[in-house]
Amino acid sequence: MSLRVVVLGAGATGEAFVATLRRREPDAQVVVVEHELVGGECSYWACIPSKTLLRPLEVVARARLAPGAAEAVSAVDAARVFEWRDEIAEKDDTSQADWLAKQGAELVRGTGVVAEPGLVRVDGRELPYDHLLVATGSLPTAPPVEGLAELAHWGSREATSASAVPESLAIVGGGAVGCELAQVYARLGSRVTLVQNGPHLLPRNDPQAGEILAEAFREEGIELRLGAKATRVEGGGGSHFRLELEGEPPVEAEQLLAATGRRPHVDGFGFERLGITIERRGIVVDERLNAGEGVWAAGDVTGVALFTHVGKYQGRVAAANVAGGDARADYRAIPAAVFTDPQVASVGDTSGEGAVTSSWKIESVSRTSTFQKPKRPGLLKLYADPERRVLVGATAVGPEAGEWLGQLTLAVRAAVPIDVLRDTIQPFPTFSEAVHFAARDLDL
Repeated sequence: MSLRVVVLGAGATGEAFVATLRRREPDAQVVVVEHELVGGECSYWACIPSKTLLRPLEVVARARLAPGAAEAVSAVDAARVFEWRDEIAEKDDTSQADWLAKQGAELVRGTGVVAEPGLVRVDGRELPYDHLLVATGSLPTAPPVEGLAELAHWGSREATSASAVPESLAIVGGGAVGCELAQVYARLGSRVTLVQNGPHLLPRNDPQAGEILAEAFREEGIELRLGAKATRVEGGGGSHFRLELEGEPPVEAEQLLAATGRRPHVDGFGFERLGITIERRGIVVDERLNAGEGVWAAGDVTGVALFTHVGKYQGRVAAANVAGGDARADYRAIPAAVFTDPQVASVGDTSGEGAVTSSWKIESVSRTSTFQKPKRPGLLKLYADPERRVLVGATAVGPEAGEWLGQLTLAVRAAVPIDVLRDTIQPFPTFSEAVHFAARDLDL
């Protein structure tokens, strides 16, 4: 009898799992259960629409810094920007459902609930399994602001799906989502105020990165309220919002966006019947992504790192093990990119604890002079283990930083010796030339 596998969740994680399992176990019977759209959050409400919104605005902003192009730039056409977003992130999953079918996986639409170990029910239909993959993703969290729950404010879904630009926008949360959408709407013409309950933007990144981004935001007219705690909100329902801050003047805006993180989606699926451990962070898994007998979990629901690329990686690891392998997840080199302008990218351990660090200004590499005028601040910062003489982390701030961080991701993951990195020939003129200078200046 062939292996019976049920996948709860047809987002990027579930899709990566199915693709890998099918290659390794061609005869497996695979059923995928999805209550929304095949492709998940990333395809329709997060990564894809937000990056599509950011792209034309970045092109225009960069053109204005390039002599010869600046003279040809006109105003942004917001309607066309939204139209392109709708084309790329169209909320029609036909093509992705067809892809599942080509993988030999059956798609069952609805909410899967575990009836007992080995059995999932979807609207009365019984789906027995030998292995269950939980890839139910995450849900947005709201900040503890009095009155917020009663008001029709924006979350990230509403902000990436909107087709009109509010005259003014207040954003609570200075993480990746809050920063990206702040720049989107500011460049579309909205008066944006961003409230961050912390001393700098992007609190999970090196403070220097947050400071550079804050400088860029202020230049673009985005008002920053750093170290400010939102306590109460009123309004909405066709009128403006009034957001009260602790010890500071309030913020008034036509629209309010709450962008304060996400939590694992674990409620309502009957997971308590599986004998697995569920903590506040999410479903507890081992390095093989195993949560219990015949039960695997991958993606946001594990709480390891809420990135689409980590979910896809975990899906591939889990599938290899379901197929009888012995794959183990390695999280030493998780890359992340915030697609603001400038981009902020990081990988590995950037806490600086026990590490030797060095930095190189992006303004000091030749590529910057050929890219734009005037030069804008940027940074490459390396973090190295002085005993092993290898990189443990890196932070990059600058144009397309998420792209040229790739070699540093590999360097961290493969424990490439610093001497090899120093001796690596970097192409000229590129931003990645900064890797040579920063590695050279590590005090090792």
